[in-house]
Amino acid sequence: MSFLLEIIRLGLNNLRLHKLRSTLTSLGIILGVAAVIVVVSIGEGNKQAALKNIEALGATNVIVRSVKPAEAANTGQTRSFVVAYGILFQDFRRLQTWFGDALSIVPLKSIGSEVSYGPTRIQSQAYGTTPELLDVARLRLDRGRYIEAQDVADRAPVCVIGDEVARQLFKLRDPLGADLRIDQQVFRVIGVLKPVGLAGGTGSALVGRDLNKDVHVPISTAESNFGNIVMRRQAGSFSGEEIELSEVYVVAPNTEGVLTLAERVRRVMEAGHPTMADVQVIVPWELLENAKRQMLVWNIMLVAIAAVSLLVGGIGIMNIMLASVTERTREIGIRRALGATRRNIILQFLVETGSLSSLGGVVGILLGVGVSLALGQLVPLLASLPWFRGVATSKFALEPQITLWSIVTSFLVAAGVGLIFGIYPAVIASRKDPIVALRHD
Repeated sequence: MSFLLEIIRLGLNNLRLHKLRSTLTSLGIILGVAAVIVVVSIGEGNKQAALKNIEALGATNVIVRSVKPAEAANTGQTRSFVVAYGILFQDFRRLQTWFGDALSIVPLKSIGSEVSYGPTRIQSQAYGTTPELLDVARLRLDRGRYIEAQDVADRAPVCVIGDEVARQLFKLRDPLGADLRIDQQVFRVIGVLKPVGLAGGTGSALVGRDLNKDVHVPISTAESNFGNIVMRRQAGSFSGEEIELSEVYVVAPNTEGVLTLAERVRRVMEAGHPTMADVQVIVPWELLENAKRQMLVWNIMLVAIAAVSLLVGGIGIMNIMLASVTERTREIGIRRALGATRRNIILQFLVETGSLSSLGGVVGILLGVGVSLALGQLVPLLASLPWFRGVATSKFALEPQITLWSIVTSFLVAAGVGLIFGIYPAVIASRKDPIVALRHD
């Protein structure tokens, strides 16, 4: 044991005598480990953000949504016209008949073209719905209350608004109790929803809108006050859309049965919409599983690319150690003449390469963690600068998540690379003839 400790001491002393060379030699390992940690943290952060947005739609939900057919969207837009498409009340009743095992079946009906309070007006995202939507869509109340069964029975002119609507229309007052207009209909604000993280994210793209801009009214009020035609104003023209229901949420009892339920929903909807051109079925659980698989493949690819840096670092260590063998030929001859065995020479060189790669791995971990944490703070600041406005929005954010497995794996790989690439120089050094080595200048 004492002899092994002496070999380790000699190896570390040799590295200390050549500090600059040791630092430059381990630089490839340092950058390789840092690259692996940064790449994995960025990939994991994006993965978690995407999965969080998809999960927010509800893992047990199956969402049936009305979609404007492509041929209707491409119709001339300089004249007035009305396009009828999407989910019908007949479809909704069919779902209620065939899905008695569903926990809830919740409809949404799009109404109005404009929401206003006083002189402030915003484009409408108003929907008639039922009280169950609060739980089904995983919405949370910030203050006030949500639509109740009595509101639906009484066709009450009340509404619940999203966080962004409250910010835009009620900047200087509490919206509770205020009267806002949806087109020309007056509604009393009874509740405000908490911000929904889907805004601008993957979930928002799946839903087709920013949920923070929604306004919810009792579906009975929506049917009696607005009918089925929604007029949309555009530059120089206006158009109408006849949609009985915009969306229907069908809630499965558990995640195990959600894919089977989704397939049944598709078959039922195909009965009324054979081509499914104006209806889309969204299954968050299915999207969640697909996203996990895609992210796994993406992470493997990124790690493989970053691992090239570790390979380059290992080659650098081998090159330097081969040069060191030539430089220290006389030293090797003296140690062999004094009784050192080939095994002792191999161990000494492996100690040096192992120490280089291990210390490089530790420094690389610190650098990678530091860069990952800095990126989360730096990227939003850069995105807000005038030079980057054409590349990213000011709301662009990066949330790297440092994972323990990336730190442990990159360190073990770095140490392993150092040892593997150090074996060949060590063997070359151990095979030198002591007599020839002593004569070396």
